[in-house]
Amino acid sequence: MTLPPSEFIFPDPIESDPDEQGLISIGADLSPSTLYEAYTHGLFPWFSQGEPICWWCPEPRCIIRPSDYQPSKSLIRNMKKLDYKITFNQNFEQVIRSCSLPRSYADETWISEDIIQGYCQLFKAGYAYSIEVWNKDSILVGGLYGVSIGKGCFGESMFSTETDVSKMAFYSLMLFAQENQLPWIDCQLVNDHLLSLGASTISRQDYLISLQDVIKAPSLDWQKYQDSVFSSKTIATSQCLMNQ
Repeated sequence: MTLPPSEFIFPDPIESDPDEQGLISIGADLSPSTLYEAYTHGLFPWFSQGEPICWWCPEPRCIIRPSDYQPSKSLIRNMKKLDYKITFNQNFEQVIRSCSLPRSYADETWISEDIIQGYCQLFKAGYAYSIEVWNKDSILVGGLYGVSIGKGCFGESMFSTETDVSKMAFYSLMLFAQENQLPWIDCQLVNDHLLSLGASTISRQDYLISLQDVIKAPSLDWQKYQDSVFSSKTIATSQCLMNQ
């Protein structure tokens, strides 16, 4: 689906942020067209409720190259022992709403109702994705969501209500990225947890150069994945998705 042009034009991150603080712009809206415009220019929204919309492009940028990711032995063991079902793009709204709930370590979340509505519309337009993990009672217990433009895959948030299930979703995303030859998954801001999974950092300039290549590539084919239901046990055994 082709989106109408955004009403907003974002500044060049390098020129507008010579001090490398990461904050590029304040304002605009969260319509699908604006979100698309932002991501294609290396920006993402991040702000607390009650604050104006802030658009960021950090220096350095955190990415994970699919080939650098290795699932832990404990994750593989749990995937084999407790056979979860894993799906793609089956319940985007439930995933993002679950990600918006307060965590044990924080009373509030940056994922507001406006964020939820904006990304749900972006998903309906074909530029966002979700991965869901379901337990034996068909209850959604974990997942993640992000943005997808060309061969660019941009991670946003994940959640879990049972042990290791968000990691199962992440592993599934890594396998999807490997099978579709994605150069990287954008992780935005670096932290110790992402580094433990194999993430690394690159300069903002290198990220922006690479970004222009990936967003011009043909769109990813999510359809063949969302038509399937994957078994965590089979994924852990075969270490692949579509060639099970």
